[in-house]
Amino acid sequence: MNNSNTVPAGYRTNAQGHLIPESQVKPVDKLRDEVVMMIVGAARQQRQLLAAFKLESMQRIADFTDLSASEYGVEYGGTKGNVTLVSFDGRYKLIRAVGEHRVFDERIQAAKALIDTCISEWSGGADERIMALVDHAFRVNKQGRIDINQVLGLRQLDINDPKWNEAMDAVADAIQVSGTSQYLRIYERQADGNYQQISLDLAKL
Repeated sequence: MNNSNTVPAGYRTNAQGHLIPESQVKPVDKLRDEVVMMIVGAARQQRQLLAAFKLESMQRIADFTDLSASEYGVEYGGTKGNVTLVSFDGRYKLIRAVGEHRVFDERIQAAKALIDTCISEWSGGADERIMALVDHAFRVNKQGRIDINQVLGLRQLDINDPKWNEAMDAVADAIQVSGTSQYLRIYERQADGNYQQISLDLAKL
C-alpha cells in the first residue's frame, strides 16, 4: 500500500492502496473525503483539548486537597484517593475517582482446583447447578482473561463448607492490582435536588 507521503502530485490513494489520478475521482467522492477529513481533524483536536482539560483539572484538585490538608486540616472524599468537592452554593459537585485494574495471578488455577475438588466431594441435586455457575464464572473474556467480578460473585453463594471457604480465600489471594486509573466526574444539582452528571461523552450529548 502506498504511503500518503509518497503520493505523486495529481494523484490520490484509494482504500485499496491504488494510485488514482485526480481527474478520475468523482466530485462527490472528493467532497465526501473532505467532510470525513475535516471531522476527523476536529475530533483529534477535541480529544487533545479533553486530555489537557483532564490533566489540568486533576492537578487543580490535587493542589487544592494538598493545600487544605496541610494548612486547614480539612480532608475531602473517601478512601483510595477518591475526592469529592462541592461548590459553595451546592450546585456543582466534582468527584475524582481512582479505579484499580485488578487481575488474577497464577494462583487462580489452584483456587479453581480447590473449587472443583470441593464440588466433586459433595452430593445432592445442587451440584450440577453450582458447577454450571463455576464454569460460567471462570470463562475467559475477549482479552483472554478471567473476569474478576464473575468469579467474586461465587463468594455471594450461601455455602457453609470449610473447603469452599478455603477456596474463596484462595480466590481473594490470587487478585493482584496491575495499575490504577483516575476518573473525573462533574455533576450539577437539578431542581429536585438530585445531581445529574455533566457528560463529556459524545454519545450522551
